[in-house]
Amino acid sequence: MRILMISPEGPPLSRATVLVDVLEALPRELRARGHEIGIVMPYYREIRENNAVEHKDTGITVDVRVGGKTYVAEFLSGRTAGGVQLFYVRCDEFFDRAGIYGEHGEQYEDNATRFIFFSKAALELTRRLTPTPEILHVHDWPAALVPVFVREGHLPFTTVLTIHHLAEQGSFWGLDFGLTNLPERYFKPWGVEYFGRLNFLKGGILFADQVTTVSERYRREMLTEEGGCGLEIVLREQAHKISAVLNGADYERWDPASDALLPSTYTADSLDGKRLCRELLLDGLGLAPAPQGPVFGMVTRLVPEKGFDVLMPVLDRLLSDDVRLIILGEGDPAYETALAVAAKKYPTKFAYSQQYDERLAHLIEAGVDITLIPSQIEPSGLSAMYSLKYGALPVARATGGIHEIIEDYDPTTGSGYGFLYYDPSVEAFWDSIKRARELYYNEAIWTPLVQRAMTQNFSWQAAAQRYETLYSSLLPQAQSRAA
Repeated sequence: MRILMISPEGPPLSRATVLVDVLEALPRELRARGHEIGIVMPYYREIRENNAVEHKDTGITVDVRVGGKTYVAEFLSGRTAGGVQLFYVRCDEFFDRAGIYGEHGEQYEDNATRFIFFSKAALELTRRLTPTPEILHVHDWPAALVPVFVREGHLPFTTVLTIHHLAEQGSFWGLDFGLTNLPERYFKPWGVEYFGRLNFLKGGILFADQVTTVSERYRREMLTEEGGCGLEIVLREQAHKISAVLNGADYERWDPASDALLPSTYTADSLDGKRLCRELLLDGLGLAPAPQGPVFGMVTRLVPEKGFDVLMPVLDRLLSDDVRLIILGEGDPAYETALAVAAKKYPTKFAYSQQYDERLAHLIEAGVDITLIPSQIEPSGLSAMYSLKYGALPVARATGGIHEIIEDYDPTTGSGYGFLYYDPSVEAFWDSIKRARELYYNEAIWTPLVQRAMTQNFSWQAAAQRYETLYSSLLPQAQSRAA
């Protein structure tokens, strides 16, 4: 099959969200299964300034109309590290910026214009590719209008929309609808209008041939008032075409046995390398060595949905013990400031690093004993998959994909390899931390748990096979429409 993925993020970007990891691994697996696969994404400043990224000008330019203005889209090409064909949409007015969606915790005011342009430009490229793609697989709200444009233009493509993050919907004020150049009939309840606003994601849900999300539990949560983020009514109406495919972990990049970013590799059978990574992590961040208690870590975005509303109240309690805590991530300026203040208050126990660094992220996974995942929403749980592989046992709220990834430790049977809690409260989170911390002191129990966690397998092969089956089931519909 010929598949083209259209996404706001992907390789070679540094990890803005887990979408970068997905767009590196899933296309590579589909290519290995014999499919023709490509990716279209914006040409951001980060890519242009990365001297390690090789790309060339295709010589193709098109005029793209957005509202009453016309912008020029240039197309460049390259390949991912896994050999997958990459296409970049270049328009410096929109993408030559310091951030992807915004800066300093604030979204760019023209995001509607930017990603309407991107969606239209990606479709113009698609129409010029030879051979023509059969499946357009679009990711999240920035590309969610592609199925709408395909339907309005009667274009011969089957569309699949994957929702990685339902809370981000691309909701803009109603006047931005004019930027789409769609007929007025689309700004109706059965179209892209939602309570008087333009909603990209709603349009994608309605007009895509199939909608997927990243775990079965998250799919069910999306249909509820609590988890639907305001779109639950639309999702329930379209539930017949919504399915779930659990993401996989990219073990070519995230495997402590072969990780080139680690100072020492290790396996479940030989954990000496993990102990060395722990020592070097603490030393490199200026923290006091050899605590009696565990080293805790988080590699995450600093936003409420990642659980910082329950983390911040327990910081003092956690750091009053002889433990270490390391957090890597950026996001809400209020959280960034609070963590920076806490790092000054506990300079030998707590280290906070704002700017994402690939090497440090890998070293944190390898060097910590326990990963904290107090998320309100955790659609796929990729971070939990990585933590398990590196032997960093997760303390996590049981939500979304976490249900399918982590088995709670049961002291009566000795089964499990993580610590789950269900009530989204500060005390429930703290009780789970205490349970893990106390067990850490019992090496005879802790080491087998670490080894069991590291043997869990969430490779992309199973996910790629399920997407392959999904694509195949949709092609007859496309052929029927074309006829």
